[in-house]
Amino acid sequence: MLAVIAMLAASASLAQSSDTAGSGALTALPAQVRVDFVRIRMPGDEHMGLVGTSYLIDIGGGFAVGPAGYGAVTGQRGGLLVGGAEAAWHHRLSGPLELEVGMYAGGGGGGAAPVGGGLMLRPHADLLWNFGPYKLGVSASQVRFANGQINSRQLGLVWSASTEFRYVERDRIGGMAPAISGRSGMGFDRIQVVLGVYKPRGGSKLKSTGAPLTQKIGFVGTRAERAIDDHWYWGLEAGGAGSGGVGGYDEYLGAIGYETTVLRNSLTLGARASLGTGGGGDVAVGGGLLLKGGVYGTVRLARSLGLSLEAGFARTREGGFNALTGLASLAWILDDPNDVSEPPRFTRTEWVAGVSHQNTQRRDGSVRDTQFNVLKVNRFVTQSVYLTGQAHSAWGGQAGGYITGMFGIGFQAPLFGHFHAGAEALVGAGGGGGVDSQGGALMQPMAYVGFDINRSLALRIGGGRVKAVKGGLNSNVIEATLAFNFGVAERGYR
Repeated sequence: MLAVIAMLAASASLAQSSDTAGSGALTALPAQVRVDFVRIRMPGDEHMGLVGTSYLIDIGGGFAVGPAGYGAVTGQRGGLLVGGAEAAWHHRLSGPLELEVGMYAGGGGGGAAPVGGGLMLRPHADLLWNFGPYKLGVSASQVRFANGQINSRQLGLVWSASTEFRYVERDRIGGMAPAISGRSGMGFDRIQVVLGVYKPRGGSKLKSTGAPLTQKIGFVGTRAERAIDDHWYWGLEAGGAGSGGVGGYDEYLGAIGYETTVLRNSLTLGARASLGTGGGGDVAVGGGLLLKGGVYGTVRLARSLGLSLEAGFARTREGGFNALTGLASLAWILDDPNDVSEPPRFTRTEWVAGVSHQNTQRRDGSVRDTQFNVLKVNRFVTQSVYLTGQAHSAWGGQAGGYITGMFGIGFQAPLFGHFHAGAEALVGAGGGGGVDSQGGALMQPMAYVGFDINRSLALRIGGGRVKAVKGGLNSNVIEATLAFNFGVAERGYR
């Protein structure tokens, strides 16, 4: 994880050196969005289908790095989710035929799968046919949980689409960029923080006993969306249970939606459908393939903010989970390429990756050392204040399957020389892996000290405490991360 951020920062520095200082132009690095599907063999001749997604940025010499994740969609292990990072190398063989080899490493688990501590490794070699805007091919890979019981070799399918990671160097952050057109960063136009409730209906069951699931489930999540045209959009969403006695229930889905403005600058109506993976927390979901749908209305609160109310449904393919949904979300517009009402301004953003350590309280009464990987995205709203979204997944300490999603607010200020300090107040949801988080709702205050290695890269050491609102989890947190700083063009509502 640390190596990925370091290599990305190094490639950014090389790209910046060739850019004309003060020109205001965005630096562009080639990137790709990948989707993989593999069917792996489990102990006892059981099979499980995994879907993986990754965002890989080209750092030169044929190498690419970036974040990636996998989730179960077929079999009987719905709820297995793993988050981490991928490094790959690609080479053209002849004509449109290409070879790609790579390694994925991440932490997670769930679905009562025998993942041990949760560390998953996936080396792979792919043969791809380049169609121009996208590539399609077959993949030979090994999926192995380092201290678990899963070790499978298989063939799979892979699809990827070409894009760009566009940004400006840190020195230009805060300045105006009237010449910029198109998207920057990872290209999402808006993000949403989602709070809601699932009301299970007939047929919903507890996985452990088969008894009916009747208790309402409180839900916390995030969404990232990108416009296709003035009405259609696509996006990604992730979240988990925060109450209802099913701590450890998580989701990760792709979405497509349609919306139209009813009252200009005031009210938008829309509908969306999502497909992906979900499960865990003793919710019976079969293989984990999850379908969601809903209709919503969004009221504009400010130029960059909107409040949405949504009603819909969630259902797994096997029918073990069937619920009505009611959601409220706060939408924040990041980068609308069609907004020409005023010139964009470069806004500071950080990608942060690293590791953390906790002594986690378990449901059996024990307390054990647990190691996590950490991924964060920080978006600054002033020179010192930022909003943050974070994912933490266990890879050591026999807590495979324990995953948390956190969001909150942070403050950062310079100290002296190359040093800076910061603090964060986080809330979110997490569960699984035998950790005593009960309903899943979590609070986590953190503080850190950082050292600027160069203008793009910073090393940070932090500490804090994580506490479950209802469960017994109440542990100190020690964290070491690398942060990559860059600027993106900020726009507001259309």
